Amino acid sequence: MLPTLTGVGRLTADPDLSFTQSSKAVASIPLAFNSRRRNPQTNEWEDGDVLYIRGTAWERLAENAAETLTRGMEVLVTGDLRTERWEKDGQKHERTALLIRSIAPNLAYAVANVSKDAAGQQNAQGGQRGTGQPQRGQTQRSRPTNPPQDDPWAVDQANGYSNEPPF
Repeated sequence: MLPTLTGVGRLTADPDLSFTQSSKAVASIPLAFNSRRRNPQTNEWEDGDVLYIRGTAWERLAENAAETLTRGMEVLVTGDLRTERWEKDGQKHERTALLIRSIAPNLAYAVANVSKDAAGQQNAQGGQRGTGQPQRGQTQRSRPTNPPQDDPWAVDQANGYSNEPPF
């Protein structure tokens, strides 16, 4: 079982969105976590130790993160810590990495316009992504023709469902 990290960090660069040969979206998201605190004697902010870590997000999370997040944003992130290992020029290398499960901007420092990701809902229900590979800033979103039966947020004008929350 991998250890889980939940923390507040900052993006040190914009997310880098790419696609695998099988058209799965993957985003590399470089993060920095630090122990910044106010010194009570000087009343100044001081930076403590910093943990730099490369986060990786997959599929809709990767596309949404690349579309939403930018360098310098403070984010709340949760994911599984793991060790990446590779060999280059006969040298063995390893680093700690974060497999991101969720990531969101800190609304104390940003304003967000949140909308339901219909394509993400379709993928969560077993739908498939198209084969086209959008470039950064050109994400392709498709609306499912039939929302899942158990989706309480689904809108069905013919049967009288509305956009109102189901509570």
